[in-house]
Amino acid sequence: MALNERAIRQPAESVLATNKVLRNTYALLSMTLLFSAAAAAVSVVMGVGHGAGLISTLVAFALVWFVLPRVANSAAGIPVVFLFTGLLGFGLGPMLSYYLAMPGGSSLIMTALGGTGLVFLGLSGYALTTRKDFSFLGGMLFVGMFVVLLGILAVLVLGFFGIAVPAAQLAISAVLVLLMSGFILFDTSRIIHGGERNYIMATVALYLDIHILFQNLLHLLGAFGSND
Repeated sequence: MALNERAIRQPAESVLATNKVLRNTYALLSMTLLFSAAAAAVSVVMGVGHGAGLISTLVAFALVWFVLPRVANSAAGIPVVFLFTGLLGFGLGPMLSYYLAMPGGSSLIMTALGGTGLVFLGLSGYALTTRKDFSFLGGMLFVGMFVVLLGILAVLVLGFFGIAVPAAQLAISAVLVLLMSGFILFDTSRIIHGGERNYIMATVALYLDIHILFQNLLHLLGAFGSND
């Protein structure tokens, strides 16, 4: 009898723990997205240049790589996440300013925001509703990211020699949109199935999915919506 009670109690405790991680993750994700948007708005108003935006982004990733792993299991991890997302939002300023200067640029940005929100809510909602395990996507997604990084490096090298390859840049953005969509499924599934029990790290993963998805969706919309 005791064994049966334990067998029942363990799945129930696992479900409660998963639901707690989900609640904390989406609550923190919502707050960090708002904070990031506010930082991006400040960056636009200040007229921050590309150099400052790049430095802000690099500092943000330095925080995630070198600081966050040490504090992710304590309350000290929360301000680090806010600082990380704020810096990434601030780093978006130059990109947003560029599109705002285009005819209809504000509409492009709002469309990209709306599209990003629909993709995230749709895919995350699908993973939550169906409870399917998307861990099988992990290998393909990480291989895809490696290939994209090689492509970005190749574009940068060609750009250094004055060779512009806009078609390759668009292809990279299109692939990143698909990859981030896959990562939303993958990262949400990891929370549901116990692969990620730390809501701070889960928040960072989903925030990055959304951040990169928005950037590349905006790039595609800007390219196809341009008259050049």
